[in-house]
Amino acid sequence: MIVPPALELYIDGLKSHDLEKIGASFADEVVFVTPARTMRRDEILAFLAALYRGFPDWSYDHDPLVLRNDGSIGVFWRQGGTHTETLEFPGFDAYPATGKSVTIPEHFFYYRVSENGLTEIRPDPVPGGAPRGIFEQIGVALPPL
Repeated sequence: MIVPPALELYIDGLKSHDLEKIGASFADEVVFVTPARTMRRDEILAFLAALYRGFPDWSYDHDPLVLRNDGSIGVFWRQGGTHTETLEFPGFDAYPATGKSVTIPEHFFYYRVSENGLTEIRPDPVPGGAPRGIFEQIGVALPPL
């Protein structure tokens, strides 16, 4: 499978915590869709910036990409890190470092890509999956996402 350049840039940006690369991979209308809410471009970047501040060692690994019948591309991710700094998202309470290691259950994220970049990011809604599982594992009673 030939990986679209925008998705390749996005994956590289995630692995290197490079928000500029991640932002450059997005189409203007990009959305990150979870059962709890839908985030747009600036919210996605703010979420990742906060994640990388709170978990400086956050890491990603994945299996080969899969083209689905609906045209989306599936990436089976493994991700996690250690909560060593304050986790603070715009509009939510700050969560002081707990020192807890977080491992998100392995699961698929599905991506839609246009000629202008990523248009949609949709994780499988698995129990303990990202992004909600991050909060659950550090002990946040009512995760915001």
